Amino acid sequence: MTKEKIQDAVYTRRYIYNFHYHLIWATKYRPQTFATKKLADKMKDILRMVAKDNDIVTEKLEVILDHVHVLISFPPSKALKGRSAFIFLKRHPKIRQSEYWGGHLWSPSYYMSTLGDTSKDVVENYINNQKYNALQKKKCPNGR
Repeated sequence: MTKEKIQDAVYTRRYIYNFHYHLIWATKYRPQTFATKKLADKMKDILRMVAKDNDIVTEKLEVILDHVHVLISFPPSKALKGRSAFIFLKRHPKIRQSEYWGGHLWSPSYYMSTLGDTSKDVVENYINNQKYNALQKKKCPNGR
């Protein structure tokens, strides 16, 4: 007899968890550090690597001009934000020197929520739409 699996739960050898978090964080002082696809893709690669190294499941990820949206699932721990900043600035010393001489890529604050009363699909669609919205704002600075 097999039991039905819980939808969206993560199964490991030792435990099952069903935490889905929508994290948003911005660059310190909001410079548009990730203005090129190449830099945004490099940060995405770093975030995926850090997530994998820390047993974090990345469900959706978008790096936008001056901030990140990520939908993740993980057993409670933290590393994604701090470790990604360390690696990115180490790999891009000119950016560190010109914009982040203090060594802090991200603002110290961040937003984190469980999906609670918001469906996972709604959060995924929101993250998917961030890239388009950021590009539109860049083309039209006043959003018009």
